[in-house]
Amino acid sequence: MGQLRRLALDVLKPHDTPLLAFTEQLADVETVAGITSSLIELDQEVQNVKLTIEGEDLDYEAIEEAVGELGGTVHSVDQVSYGECVVEDRRTHQDG
Repeated sequence: MGQLRRLALDVLKPHDTPLLAFTEQLADVETVAGITSSLIELDQEVQNVKLTIEGEDLDYEAIEEAVGELGGTVHSVDQVSYGECVVEDRRTHQDG
């Protein structure tokens, strides 16, 4: 099996952990080489955040556990890249 290189996750997180601190703590997961967090939606109870995470061989279970320890939950896995390298999405004729 190839190595997990990139994940895009839709995460619900509480307000009490600021996005900067939330992201910094996830960056400390051993297999994470880099992470980008984007605030998608804000409501009274939670923040909906998109996480894009890259590394040489990501440990999804460790990332999901770290999100949970910070009070968040993975709502969905929106993008996954496996293999020797990350293949970027390209527009095709089918995309219209």
